[in-house]
Amino acid sequence: MRKIELAALPGDGVGIEVVESAKDVLHTLADAHGGVEFSFTTFPWSCDYYVEHGEMMPKDAMNTLKQFEALFLGAVGNPALVPDHISLWGMLIKIRREFELSVNVRPAKRMKGIASPLANPKDFDFVVVRENSEGEYSEVGGRIHQGENEVAIQNAVFTRRATEKVLRYAFQLAEKRNSRLVSATKSNGIVHSMPFWDEVTKAVATEYPHVNVQSNHIDALAAFFVTKPSEFDVVVASNLFGDILTDVGSAIMGSIGIAPSANINLEGRYPSMFEPVHGSAPDIAGKGLANPIGQIWTAKMMLDHFGYDELGQTLLDAIEDVTESGIKTRDIGGTSTTKEVTEAIKSSILQAARV
Repeated sequence: MRKIELAALPGDGVGIEVVESAKDVLHTLADAHGGVEFSFTTFPWSCDYYVEHGEMMPKDAMNTLKQFEALFLGAVGNPALVPDHISLWGMLIKIRREFELSVNVRPAKRMKGIASPLANPKDFDFVVVRENSEGEYSEVGGRIHQGENEVAIQNAVFTRRATEKVLRYAFQLAEKRNSRLVSATKSNGIVHSMPFWDEVTKAVATEYPHVNVQSNHIDALAAFFVTKPSEFDVVVASNLFGDILTDVGSAIMGSIGIAPSANINLEGRYPSMFEPVHGSAPDIAGKGLANPIGQIWTAKMMLDHFGYDELGQTLLDAIEDVTESGIKTRDIGGTSTTKEVTEAIKSSILQAARV
C-alpha cells in the first residue's frame, strides 16, 4: 500500500468547500480500489490568514510545503479583504515560481450531460500546455513620472531554457495523444518575443518528426476555439496566451467551475501543485452552491501525475456518469448542491468497484 503525503491548501471562498469534497472522493476511490492511500495535511493560509497575520503564508511556508509529494490547492483571493495582487503574489504565484512549476496543463473536453454554449461543439477534447514561469507575467518593469507624463513599463521575459522546456513537454504529450500540436504565437505584432518563440518551436519540432505542428496567431486561435474546437489536440502557449486560451476552453465546456489544472515541476525537485481553474467565488461561498467537479477533475490529474492512470480514468468516468444522470450544480444547468454532487460521484465510484 502506497501512502501519498499531500498538503491541502483550501485557501479562500469556495476553495474550502470543494477541497473537502475532492478529499472525500479521493478517500472513497482509494478505499474502493486499494493500492494507494492519501494523507492530507491542511494549512489555513488564505486572505483571512493575511488579515490576522499580515502575510498570506508564514515565513517558513515553502520549507514546510516542500516536504510533501504534491500540493492540492482550492482557490486564492478575496478582494474585499486583500487586493488580488497581494493575495496571488503572496501565495499562488510565490509557490509557482519558487517551486519551479514551469508547466501548467489544462484540459478541455465536451463532458457528458453538460451543455456547451456552442451550437455545434462536436466532441472536442484538447489540452493547453502553458508556460508557467515567465513570459508576459514577469516582474520586470516599473513606473516613472506622475500625471499626464506617467509611464508604465512591463517587460516580457522569454528564456530559451524555459521555452524549450514547455515545448518539449507539449511535444511529448502530443506523441502520447494524437500527434498533433498547435503553437500559439503573435509574431506579426510582437516583434521580439514571438519570433523567438516561433524559432525555438521549429528547432524543438525537429526532435519530434512524427508530430504534426502548426502555428496560429493568438487572436485567430481564440476564435478557432469557439468555431472549431474539435480540431485541436495539444496547444502550447506562453504564460499570458495560455491563460486566456484556457478560460475560453472552460467557457466552451459550459462552466469555469468544472475546469482543472496542474502546475508541474518537471525535474521532481519540488512538489507539483494541482488546482482548479475557477476562483474563490466569495459571493456563493458557504451556500452549498459551488461546483466541486473542477477540484475533483484536478484530483484526477494528480492521480495521473503519480502514475495511477486507471484510477484517474475511473474518477473521470464517475464524474461524467453523474453529470449525464442530471445531478449537476446550477452553473451547469442543474439544481443539486455541492454535497449532492459529491455524494453522487462517490456512489458511482463504489458502484463501479462492485461490477
